[in-house]
Amino acid sequence: MSGAYAASHAGAPMKSGDSSCEAKAAEKKLNGAAKTSFLKKCNADNSPAAACEKSAADKKLHGAAKKSHVKKCMEDSKPAAEAKPAETKAAEAKPAASAKK
Repeated sequence: MSGAYAASHAGAPMKSGDSSCEAKAAEKKLNGAAKTSFLKKCNADNSPAAACEKSAADKKLHGAAKKSHVKKCMEDSKPAAEAKPAETKAAEAKPAASAKK
């Protein structure tokens, strides 16, 4: 059944960063549960959150300073496209409020 599962999910969309992890799993010839486990850990280790946590650890930050650093780091790591909708909504709200006058 695993061959049928792999064939049915071969074209499934992947999250960003998966391609390098997929390549590493293929290089190691992993299949089934071992591949799933490897991909889960690989993707977690390569996530922006992991990079921000590592950055905070490298700077020896703790408590509120660490929390603030990680929060800002995560915001900075978001693509510009994700940040623009909030700015657009704020800009749209101003003309609507002035139209009521």
